[in-house]
Amino acid sequence: MPGLHFDPNRMLVNCVVYEHGLKLADISIPEIGQYAARPGCFVWVALHDPKPAELAEVGAEFGLHELALEDAQKGHQRPKVEEYESALFVVMHVLESGGAEPAGLRVGEIDVFVGPRYVVSVRNRSEHGFAEVRHRCEREPELLKNGPGFVLYALMDAVVDRYFPVIDGFEVELETIEQRIFTKGAARDSIKRLYELKQRLTSLKHAVAPLLEGTNKLHGGRVPHICAGSQEYFRDVIDHLTRIDSSIDAMRDTIGTAIHVNLSMVTIEDGEVTKRLAAWASIFAVCTAFAGIWGMNFEHMPELKWRWGYPLALLLIASCCGYLYHRFRRAGWI
Repeated sequence: MPGLHFDPNRMLVNCVVYEHGLKLADISIPEIGQYAARPGCFVWVALHDPKPAELAEVGAEFGLHELALEDAQKGHQRPKVEEYESALFVVMHVLESGGAEPAGLRVGEIDVFVGPRYVVSVRNRSEHGFAEVRHRCEREPELLKNGPGFVLYALMDAVVDRYFPVIDGFEVELETIEQRIFTKGAARDSIKRLYELKQRLTSLKHAVAPLLEGTNKLHGGRVPHICAGSQEYFRDVIDHLTRIDSSIDAMRDTIGTAIHVNLSMVTIEDGEVTKRLAAWASIFAVCTAFAGIWGMNFEHMPELKWRWGYPLALLLIASCCGYLYHRFRRAGWI
């Protein structure tokens, strides 16, 4: 079948046929039809940021459902597990550090089409590939005999395992922020960092919670025929997702508490500034009151003509101010 020219460095990462759990050959896209119908064989195709025309040609080779292809082409899908007659369509988010949004976390996507004789993985907006997954599967031919269902498990397990370093980094960052909460002058910066961390946690939550719901379909209840031989392996994925989901909820509660504490610290700091301003304003109010009284231009005022009147007035003002300063100092207002 004539097809497009596929650049291995751009779109087609791998196209490999396996027979009875062993790697049989690396093939090209037009050769897929020769192997996909052979008993005991399945084809695993890995794509990276394919163009619509390229993805459409691969879809035509395997008869992929047009709605699932449309979702894979558009990208930015919610994690999910959908069943189409004899095939599965799985969407997972891949999280990597270093992106611009949200707050240093790049969100990629891997869409996996799984049928009785094929696996097509489409990786979008992600630099970190899944070559180690293929090598792992090829080292375990007894498990790879389970076919595309085991490959789907291996891909899901790899994606979920990448969430653990992400959440470990979040926990370390949260501990660092908590240590700075009571550092003077750091409260406002801590609030900003806490909100950024909360954004990243929300991105991780959006990746984990829907995937946990979808993976439950592959373990309990009416399990798709494709995954029947790997049913117990998906329970391991569910356990990992459950742990991560619980950790996310615990961290979000901790962040909420930390934000309230930080806001309280900001309020306390503002109150300290207000008290200092009020104390100094009271001291200068005494000076202003005395100066205002003795500054009135009446002809008959006590001590107006007295030789020691001016020094005594200054001494009285200084004494009152000193007394107020001493009291405010003891009260911690200054």
